[in-house]
Amino acid sequence: MADGNRFFPAPRLILAALVAGVLAGAVAVYVSESGSGNIAPAPVAVGDSKDDAACAAKADRAKTVAAAATGQVAALLPADPPQSLKGLAFNDPDGKPMTIADHAGKTVLLNLWATWCAPCRAEMPALDALQKEMGSDAFEVVAVNVDAGDDTKPKKFLEETGVEALGYYRDSTMTLFNDLKTRGLALGLPVTMLIDGEGCLIAHMNGPAEWSGPDAKRLVETALGGAD
Repeated sequence: MADGNRFFPAPRLILAALVAGVLAGAVAVYVSESGSGNIAPAPVAVGDSKDDAACAAKADRAKTVAAAATGQVAALLPADPPQSLKGLAFNDPDGKPMTIADHAGKTVLLNLWATWCAPCRAEMPALDALQKEMGSDAFEVVAVNVDAGDDTKPKKFLEETGVEALGYYRDSTMTLFNDLKTRGLALGLPVTMLIDGEGCLIAHMNGPAEWSGPDAKRLVETALGGAD
């Protein structure tokens, strides 16, 4: 089992990232001393749409999946209530607009990250390893970069850190983050959402985690075990 602590930066690096984020007008980074965040955002009321109603009926499923989040991914919380995230929009690896609905039938671990966010940078190799081992027609790690500006910085970072399995998803406008913030789901970066094949939010986490370890793999297996 890999040592989860090696993925998380020293306090001085986190401080530097926070300063850089403020200078860039970016959102604050949320990170805890243990390496994973566990502050619960305020729950958001389910909308009137049929999609939200269908997702809300999966409350028991959300609790079952979240109960499997232990150890290094114990900060993952069940969606309360599950809601439709089909409309979340960003660009695909070809630079074309897409939404979560385009991943229909596939369980998605959606992660938002930025190069100025130290804990985001630290967990990218682990997310890459999870995708490399468990990525399939049924599951994908969708890591969306939210840096402002062009692609130069994020692509250089991924190349320098040897990230190969993750697709290069992108939103340079912060619209995706702000959507999740409005829903009461995002406190800062990184933020991670577990979304089922029908586009329903099942569980979510603010802060980094050891995504390449056995705890994360067991979580994914549980999510896939009852996938629609």
